Amino acid sequence: MKTILRSSTKEVCIDIQGPVVAIGEKINPTGHKKLAAALQEGNYDYVRELARRQVAAGADVLDINVGVPGLDDVALMPEIIKLVISEVNVPICLDSPNPLALAAGLAVAPGKSLVNSVSGEEARLQAVLPLVKAYGAAVIALTMDDNGIPNDPEERLAIAEKILERAARLGIPTEDVIIDPLVMTVGADSKAGLNTLRSIELIRQQLGVNINLGASNVSFGLPDRHTVNQTFLALSIGAGATCVITDPMKLAGVLRATDLLLGRDEYAMRFIKWFRSLPKEPV
Repeated sequence: MKTILRSSTKEVCIDIQGPVVAIGEKINPTGHKKLAAALQEGNYDYVRELARRQVAAGADVLDINVGVPGLDDVALMPEIIKLVISEVNVPICLDSPNPLALAAGLAVAPGKSLVNSVSGEEARLQAVLPLVKAYGAAVIALTMDDNGIPNDPEERLAIAEKILERAARLGIPTEDVIIDPLVMTVGADSKAGLNTLRSIELIRQQLGVNINLGASNVSFGLPDRHTVNQTFLALSIGAGATCVITDPMKLAGVLRATDLLLGRDEYAMRFIKWFRSLPKEPV
């Protein structure tokens, strides 16, 4: 299964047989006070910096979220997308709960973008899937519905099947729906990570689709979150995740090493290239 995303000049293939694709998460003001302040002040130099740094660190796609209370996200989303694509040449992942902001962003994003996200909630299905079809985009599908996020992997699989079926009704191909089985914090539920890993394996086996994960939720509220995130990323990719929304500036090494150990990096060329690109410490 291959999901193709495009910018104006670059194509990214998310492939169940290929290396993991990194979606840079840092252009998101949620919990990011410096970015929220920059957006409120109209200081977009920081946005440009985040875009450049993430791509330099290995991001294949950039997630863009402009949800700041008091700001007009419908006006701001296309403005920030145009700014980002003037700085870097990777495809865009549009991240908003507001369908109007998604539509405004899709109208200016070049190539084939990724929408983050639809879910099994009826209102979300009706609002988001027609946009995905109209703009020829791909979409991340969250395994939650009007009853919330189930703990049972079989129930998450059923929600994934429902979303795929609804997408097919509109003519959205299966390869353009990337399933996100979701992860909750293990600080509140020690089985949360295991449930997600089992969901990844089940969805991969039953549906054969690409699978996304936003891994950082798993460590919320815990000390040494970085170690927990690193470990969970590696386990998730081993279970079948094919793209991850994460911080490439901190975790690109884990992604490259995991691909290497899973036999997806012939002669370790991608790992060596990544290592050689790191800033050299003074002797």
